[in-house]
Amino acid sequence: MARRNTRSSNGSPDSAAAPRNRTPQPLPARRRSAGDFVKAFLAFVALAVLLVGVPGALAYFVGWPLPDGTPSLDWLQQEVTVGTFVKVLTVVVWLAWAQFTACVLVEAKAALSGVGMPGRVPGAGPSQVLARQLVAALLLIGATAAGFAPGLSQFGQSPEGNERPAAAAAQRTPGLFAQEQRGAAAAADAVAEQAARAADRAGTARDGDTKFYRIQPPEGRHHDSLWEIAERHLGDGRRYKEIYQLNKDREQPDGSRLSEASLIRPGWIMEMPADAHGGELVEMPDEAPKVPEKVREQISDYAKTGDGHRGGGAQQGGDREGGGSVDRDTAHITIPEQRPGGGEERNGGRDGGRGDARGNGEPAAPAAPGRGTEAASDGFSFGLPEALVGAPLLAAGLLGALGRRRRHTLWQSAMGAVGGRRGMEPPTPTGTAADAQDALLVGADPEGVRLLDRALRGLAAALTAESRPLPTVYAAWLSHGDLHLQLAQPEGRPPAPWQLGQDQTFWMLTRADAEAYEDVDAAAPYPGLVCLGTMDDSRLLLNLEAVPGIVSLSGAAADRAAVFASVAAELATNGWSDRMTITLVGFGRDLTPLAPNRLRHLEDVEALIESMKAETRQRRGALGAAGHDSVLTGRTGPARHTRWAPHLVLLAAGPTADEAVELAELAADAGRLGIGYLVGTDSGELPGAAWEMEITGDGRLLAPLLGLELAAQQLPDALQQAVVELFTAADPDGGGGDDDSTGGAAAPPFLVDVSEQGRPAVYARLVGTYEIIGLETPDGERSPLLHEALALLLLHREGVHPRVLASALWPRGVTEDVRDALVDRIRAWLGSDPDGTPRLRADASGRLTLAPSVVCDLDVLRSLYHEATQGRGAANRAVRGRLLTDALVLVRGPLLADRPQGRYGWLTHEIVDAQLPLLVADIGLALSEFHLEKGRAEQAIEALTAARASAPADERLWNELLRATHATGDQDRLRALAADLVARSGARGLPPRTEALLDELLPAWRDGLTAVG
Repeated sequence: MARRNTRSSNGSPDSAAAPRNRTPQPLPARRRSAGDFVKAFLAFVALAVLLVGVPGALAYFVGWPLPDGTPSLDWLQQEVTVGTFVKVLTVVVWLAWAQFTACVLVEAKAALSGVGMPGRVPGAGPSQVLARQLVAALLLIGATAAGFAPGLSQFGQSPEGNERPAAAAAQRTPGLFAQEQRGAAAAADAVAEQAARAADRAGTARDGDTKFYRIQPPEGRHHDSLWEIAERHLGDGRRYKEIYQLNKDREQPDGSRLSEASLIRPGWIMEMPADAHGGELVEMPDEAPKVPEKVREQISDYAKTGDGHRGGGAQQGGDREGGGSVDRDTAHITIPEQRPGGGEERNGGRDGGRGDARGNGEPAAPAAPGRGTEAASDGFSFGLPEALVGAPLLAAGLLGALGRRRRHTLWQSAMGAVGGRRGMEPPTPTGTAADAQDALLVGADPEGVRLLDRALRGLAAALTAESRPLPTVYAAWLSHGDLHLQLAQPEGRPPAPWQLGQDQTFWMLTRADAEAYEDVDAAAPYPGLVCLGTMDDSRLLLNLEAVPGIVSLSGAAADRAAVFASVAAELATNGWSDRMTITLVGFGRDLTPLAPNRLRHLEDVEALIESMKAETRQRRGALGAAGHDSVLTGRTGPARHTRWAPHLVLLAAGPTADEAVELAELAADAGRLGIGYLVGTDSGELPGAAWEMEITGDGRLLAPLLGLELAAQQLPDALQQAVVELFTAADPDGGGGDDDSTGGAAAPPFLVDVSEQGRPAVYARLVGTYEIIGLETPDGERSPLLHEALALLLLHREGVHPRVLASALWPRGVTEDVRDALVDRIRAWLGSDPDGTPRLRADASGRLTLAPSVVCDLDVLRSLYHEATQGRGAANRAVRGRLLTDALVLVRGPLLADRPQGRYGWLTHEIVDAQLPLLVADIGLALSEFHLEKGRAEQAIEALTAARASAPADERLWNELLRATHATGDQDRLRALAADLVARSGARGLPPRTEALLDELLPAWRDGLTAVG
């Protein structure tokens, strides 16, 4: 079982093998290069030419352009000469020069004095931008460069003179053992000691030089932000982190605290770095007589909460939890407390006592099938890919996406087929692809995904109804069926039925309350949640788009690739998001087939940076124009379905040093923009990384300063290939279909002898009411279970893995001995053939298969249609008619029409419910064609009407019914049929093909139907 990391990072002997995990790393210092001096010189030359050269040239070559006397009406009658035209242009140039000069003066004054944002010169958009760039380039190497264009070395940390001790109280982690507490405390003490040394070096340099800023109330839709404050008073918005580090966790005048850089409130006070400048700043209170008395008192009280407050906070936390401190800026992820009697009491097996709870988005007990490595026993217990079996959310997403792809292919094949069916059966996977599909069937937890989706959307709808914004969620834990959301900061009481969790930063929803939720019309609030692994029987989902910066992942390249592939596959197919873009860079395998509408691959980091720069600018502007502080506020209200979809960047290959710096700049403001970055690194050090993790060779995901040691969720390369193969084979454009060159239907996977000599020993009717002929009805409570197991085996003639069988019958899990006992009962119930061979056997791969003597009506239906169109009936018209008629007689209703509620849940993963109506429609169409060839329109109508009972929405049946009715020559009957068809189509209207056919067969059908209506 995965547990918390017990090793410290303070260099103690027991931490020799501990992974390195640090607080965000500073970016390398950027020194002024020769290129900067060249740019400054060119800017000086350009300014000299534009400010001095242009007016000098105008005065020397043109002179005074305006008239010397008072204008008169006679001027209007004079000829316009070249000289007049030149003087008019000269006046225009003088005006443009004056405007540009004003722009230069405004920009230079703002840059040199630091008083607020530069003023806007009317009508001088491009001119002011040019002036700003030239002034910035010139001042970059001047005396004011430190304040106007700070070096990148200040990004992500406070300047040396502004460093503070780490503010933090250790938060007790439920389930943490004593030695683990000592390890965490040792790591935290090392961080605190390092910060204290930095504070001692800073010393008295700050005293008497402290400046403060008071957050201004919003003006219209504009809200103050740390980024804009840093841009105005530090010269670079990227230095907002310095302000955040100086003020985080300090009590504000309204009693709240700054815990996230993107969330500030009007009236709050911010201590500023020593080099801050600008007229809105306030020195120490007694030196600001113009400041209102109340504000001076607030600033004075706030100033007293500096270093002392931070030290006190750490001490308080130590007293509360038994000593030690950690950096609270990184200790965001905490496993929720386990409530006694959590899973088993609330989530008992479907039939009572069958095994541990499943369907809750987490692993069940090791004895449950599909949740641990099985040892071989009796030939039935053999392994499947545990990476998929143990990832219920990932498996559910992949299985659902695969089913949708196969259904889409099936319908495309049906609508595009001419002269015969194509692709009726999806390709049967083999080898590793078959194992991967079985693992998906065993591991998938679609019920858990459904509950998670409903819970999150229900929360969003409830908050919208209360006019409350969505809170920032860093992580979600699925623990014993309950959902715990870990918030970035306290947000008060959650809306019912949500409850406060172990503290004010946890909102919790029990499984029973989640099951009471219904579908709501709300946008997915947290689509960036993705599972990273499990710890202490709890499953962690990290919200990538909310992380304040980059999440880095170090470790061996193959291990990193497996984690990245798992994250990409789950994001691309999960069921708790609406729209998103996932950009993949450095992936060795193309995962686009999993979700072509979501996934995109880029060739290199350079292309990624270019793309993300443009998108960052666009999103920042869109948020400002819409009046939103972050994408979370944009996911509520009228526009929630049209914008603010997340963009998640997964960079598997480590970037270069320069690329890492650029990525850090982009990620600085990404949290509020809905952009998340997961970046791989070979060295373990990545500039600007907010959270650092490491994947080990034994599959553990470590983040010591976050207090995490997870059993990582991975998708190794071999499984990636197998999963991609499943999707490619199901893609109509991927070359994996069953089409043949003649356009005919491929043979079914199992053909029945439809002659008189081919009577089966056991015959099951599945199309309609479930009946079994040839077997005694089992006695007792096991009869429904045996019937369900036989139906599953009949619908999968290629074989069923024993673990798949157990997972289908017991969705909440079951032990191996119960499963094996069921297999023995099925074998005894089915009996043996006359030669003594059991009718239930295991094939070479260990999968359970049925003998050819055990068949169902669906097998016969497929075989009759194939024999009529591809076998003996293709060459003999009379045989074809008889076979098609026999096939249509077998159709008695939908598949397993009387199945009991609560059972046969595995049918949701199948496409047989879509295949059967299409097969019946094909039989009806073929039989109609057979009758129309001989002019028997009434018999054709009868066949089509019978087929419509099973496929009422099939457009092909309606079109053929129109042709058959037209063949009778009864116009009134045709008109009545057209009216019925129009009424059934509703607001959607008739399909284009049907409209075209009606135009051909009944030209006045529109007027006639209007008159009838």
